[in-house]
Amino acid sequence: MRALFLCLIGISYGALSAAGVFTVFVAVGLIPRFAGRTHTAGHVILYENMVVLGTVVGCLTSLYPEWFGFLGRSATGGIILQIVYGIFAGIFVGCLALAIAEMLDSIPIFSRRIGFRHGLGLAVLSMALGKLAGALLYFCSALRFTGEG
Repeated sequence: MRALFLCLIGISYGALSAAGVFTVFVAVGLIPRFAGRTHTAGHVILYENMVVLGTVVGCLTSLYPEWFGFLGRSATGGIILQIVYGIFAGIFVGCLALAIAEMLDSIPIFSRRIGFRHGLGLAVLSMALGKLAGALLYFCSALRFTGEG
């Protein structure tokens, strides 16, 4: 019964974190932007399916590397796979960073419309410091090795 409960909690947390990632993609409009730039708006569903498939395969290769060991058995095959993955991951991260940067341009407009004129810099700085504190806590503790605090 305990194992079933732990599986349910693990699947629930995984679904929540995946929903958060896809929410960021939707918020920055990454997929429609790709389709608009390439003039392939009719294939938006295919793009979305490929993002979901890539996320699921990436998750599975992280959790169960022994399942995907056949991809890197030969040294040449592993190197070629890393090169292909590196190119596509770099393109994706670059596009995501640009989309987020464009979205950040809308923060001053939004803040003026809601009347939040003073302290915007402090709010952004606070978010950055919170992210820094969380990253330092993660990397300076044994949390990344054991999963426990």
